[in-house]
Amino acid sequence: MSSPTITDLEALKPSAPEDPSKDLGFGSEVARESHKRLLNRDGSFNVVRYGLRPFSALSFYHWSLSVTWPRFLGFLAVAYLVINLVFAVGYLLCGPDAIQGLPAETMGGEFLRAFFFSVETFATIGYGHIAPVGVAANMLVTIEALLNIVGVALATGVVFARFSRPTTKIIYSRNAVVAPYRGMSALMFRIANARSSQIIEVEATLILSRIELTQKGVARKFHDLKLERTRVVFFPLSWTLVHPIDETSPLAGLTAADLEGSDAEILILLTGTDETSSQTVHSRSSYKPAEIIWNANFASIFRRSDREGIMGMDVSRLHDVERL
Repeated sequence: MSSPTITDLEALKPSAPEDPSKDLGFGSEVARESHKRLLNRDGSFNVVRYGLRPFSALSFYHWSLSVTWPRFLGFLAVAYLVINLVFAVGYLLCGPDAIQGLPAETMGGEFLRAFFFSVETFATIGYGHIAPVGVAANMLVTIEALLNIVGVALATGVVFARFSRPTTKIIYSRNAVVAPYRGMSALMFRIANARSSQIIEVEATLILSRIELTQKGVARKFHDLKLERTRVVFFPLSWTLVHPIDETSPLAGLTAADLEGSDAEILILLTGTDETSSQTVHSRSSYKPAEIIWNANFASIFRRSDREGIMGMDVSRLHDVERL
């Protein structure tokens, strides 16, 4: 059956997939109606949820673990600055004599003196040059000291969790290729571990997602693509994943135009065990038809090390392909 174009598919009445258990969790409506890739190259999903209550979907702990280090450290710096600014205003509101010690002129004014006193209190430095006077100012110091205990404990726990949480950094080849393979053709792509830590027992799952015409109308179908090798015990160098396109393959008889016209997408899921922490790690990515090069092979990335008898690989050549 020839693959329909996107225009042809939009003109037809949609219907539910014949086997809802194979929608991979996207749901039939999202899988069929989405005009963007389901899975981005970085592993994130192109799915938006509406109707949630404000802040109900937010998890500060999850955000603090998944956000990048520059953003996390920037957030801590901004939070630290804001907290001290708020308490500085509080000390000023306690009255002109709530803080005594060094003259305000020597510290840049009343506000800066209150701000630096807040910093010393929050950090439990206490140089002794400035002191609170009165019940209101000392109550504020008590509150700030308590906030410091809680804040430092939380920040320390999050930083420890960020360092201890195992993560992967898998490099996927920029393109997949369709190349001659053992008297037929095969879909191939390469991966490499970008971290010095080792991943063992790596398993791969490859799925073809495309829109097809069925007896019930238009549906996005998901097909498992059998790999020549689905698991490697050790992953010290690179791994070229190969799906032979034989007569049983969902890609049999399809061309680049067929994949483009049916909005196809190759979904990849990798699962392995981090050797250092013995915890399971995951990685996801996908390829769209425009990212698949036909009639090409990957260039060799292996090279002999300067040390005699040791082979290695040039990771910078992971994306290199050779046209046939």
